[in-house]
Amino acid sequence: MEINFEPTKPWHATSAALTEILDRTYKALKDQEPRRKYLGASLIGHHCERYLGYQFHQVPQDGEGFSGRLYRIFDRGHKGEDRMAEYLRVAGFDLRTAREDGSQFGFSAAGGRIAGHIDGVFLSGPLEIPYPCLWENKILNNRSFSDLHNNGLEKSKPIYFGQAQLYMAYMNVGHTLFTAENADTCEVYGQVVPFDPAFAQALSDKAVRVVSSADPEELPRCAKEKTDYRCRRCDFRETCWAEKKRAATSAPAIRPPWL
Repeated sequence: MEINFEPTKPWHATSAALTEILDRTYKALKDQEPRRKYLGASLIGHHCERYLGYQFHQVPQDGEGFSGRLYRIFDRGHKGEDRMAEYLRVAGFDLRTAREDGSQFGFSAAGGRIAGHIDGVFLSGPLEIPYPCLWENKILNNRSFSDLHNNGLEKSKPIYFGQAQLYMAYMNVGHTLFTAENADTCEVYGQVVPFDPAFAQALSDKAVRVVSSADPEELPRCAKEKTDYRCRRCDFRETCWAEKKRAATSAPAIRPPWL
């Protein structure tokens, strides 16, 4: 017997129509925003150098790119960061999230080709942790939050762990307080992450290899087969395994002056 999963109530059809309008128009708006011209610290911990190369060289993603819904999920994270900052200040933390002129704290290296912006820095507070201390915050769904709670930042969220390490390295601060909020239950996670110089150096070296490349295909894949689980959901899976050569769009072919 065939089961019909089409909307069966009037509000189902209205919900579907409204969602389609919102996602289509918001995607069109966000897709028009210029892409970063640098390799962001929030990505460098990714397990695949070639993926980073595609991002840095601004190669278009397979298919239609990010959906409107995914863009809205990103927005939820940004708004959640603002809420968490307010909670922390109410609790007595001296948290600075911007300079006096309103600009973000951050760093730039390798001629501006590697950069990052931190969520904030604690100067003092009621929690017994080392100060000053950098702050990074994420909003996670229940499944992702539970995995973080059970396994810790380095194992559960290696990209976020790497992000914190790079910030500490380039901003010369020895600790980061990583916080997360469960979007479903509003549970809060907190972990003090100490600086690991060797780990940060390895990530920095990887970043330099990426921004020094003339083409993403100079960089190694993380896997030997297209069917590898790490490749299955990659935004550049088809492009990567098609082995189609492209002209470089951002990085020069000559050896950069900072090397």
